[in-house]
Amino acid sequence: MNGENFCLSEKIVSSSYVRQGSQARRGHEQLIRVLLEQGKCPEEGWSEATIELFLNELAVMDSNNFLGNCGVGEREGRVASSLVAKRHYRLIHGIGRSGDIAAIQPKAAGSSLLNKLTNSVVLDILKLAGVRSAASCFVVPMATGMSLTLCFLTLRHRRPGARYIIWPRIDQKSCFKSMVTAGFEPVVIENVLEGDELRTNLEAVQRKIDELGAENILCLHSTTSCFAPRIPDRLEELAVICAKHNIPHVVNNAYGIQSSKCMHLIQQGARVGRIDAFVQSLDKNFMVPVGGAIIAGFDEDFVEEISKMYPGRASASPSLDVLITLLTLGASGYRKLLSERKELFCHLSQELSALAQQYGERLLHTPHNPISLAMSLSSLQTHGGAITQLGSMLFTRQVSGARVVQMGVEQTISGHTFRGFMSHSESYPYPYLNAASAIGITCDDVALCIKRLDKCLKSLRRETGDSEHVTDPAPLTGLEEQSAA
Repeated sequence: MNGENFCLSEKIVSSSYVRQGSQARRGHEQLIRVLLEQGKCPEEGWSEATIELFLNELAVMDSNNFLGNCGVGEREGRVASSLVAKRHYRLIHGIGRSGDIAAIQPKAAGSSLLNKLTNSVVLDILKLAGVRSAASCFVVPMATGMSLTLCFLTLRHRRPGARYIIWPRIDQKSCFKSMVTAGFEPVVIENVLEGDELRTNLEAVQRKIDELGAENILCLHSTTSCFAPRIPDRLEELAVICAKHNIPHVVNNAYGIQSSKCMHLIQQGARVGRIDAFVQSLDKNFMVPVGGAIIAGFDEDFVEEISKMYPGRASASPSLDVLITLLTLGASGYRKLLSERKELFCHLSQELSALAQQYGERLLHTPHNPISLAMSLSSLQTHGGAITQLGSMLFTRQVSGARVVQMGVEQTISGHTFRGFMSHSESYPYPYLNAASAIGITCDDVALCIKRLDKCLKSLRRETGDSEHVTDPAPLTGLEEQSAA
């Protein structure tokens, strides 16, 4: 209620009570005022009551919620189901206009304000997470792969004669398909093995630039977050190469916001060389439903150019989800999640290493990968389908996210055959199991994973007749005994 309505309320209810209610209302409004003034993530998270009040205030600014509104167009924010309307807080118009995802909608001031605020708050979080010189970003209602495609299509207008994208290999289908879908020819650069780690082959990148000609290369497409034993690309060196040859540089930072190491690499790459855009997933970094990404960069004009390449209006759902999440957590809450993730990475590493030793295996030494871990499965390699069986056993025992990687698997994607697929190398020397410490992971997740993995490995050893090689495990102190079903 506004001030006039509060005054009228005093004729009905005791004025002291009404003034108390008015003061409480001003407390909510003060938080909203600071958000509108600063455009930054609040330090402390908001209550659900404040968030719902804010979203309702935004919704009544959209024409579909005007009292007495008469819509005679083809898109009037009509919704048949009240459940759908509630799910979206009656913010139905989406974001952007037909020619620009960042444009203001005349019929949807509230949704447009939501869009602008979300982009501003997310940019603040990117800076908080380590990329302090990021100039601009926007939330796009597409997952990482299609968001990368949008970046490549934008670069096409700047480099119309280019047809190649140089890509240090990472075995993730959407990364490869993002380039093919945009109409370009990926030039796959095989990684080099250093110890257990797969690292960027800088010499091969340079040779390909010399061979193809810099003017024929659309961009270099590098990666930060990835499955061990592959580690983040050598972003600083690659950024220097791109600056030297005037080649654009797009970084796939899919789940890298949660890693200070990945964000530092991007910041340093932009400082010493060239990074044009970096793309990250909303669900992987902010624990929201799948379907959104953030495209960010260090040149505000180029980021705006990418946003204008998006055809048509867009769903506001990803923007709404991430704004609600960040207002709930606050900057302090998000920093706490980042810190907990890092601590649990160390815990998961220790537990996996101890378990590996019991079975004559080892945790692969990948110190440059800050999120993903890999445990060798060499002893299962000689037993037919035991490695594949392990993956199936873990899945049926509700251990999700763990991957088992065999040697010598071939996979053809859009006409290109990858040998040793999923291992990021044509001839990685070991089969292995992946596990990751990603944002939101808990001690219970680690405990149950280790317990169920232990049972699966014991079962497989019995089946293959190798149980005598299993050492007695040390007790997992402090871990709650739970069913492995």
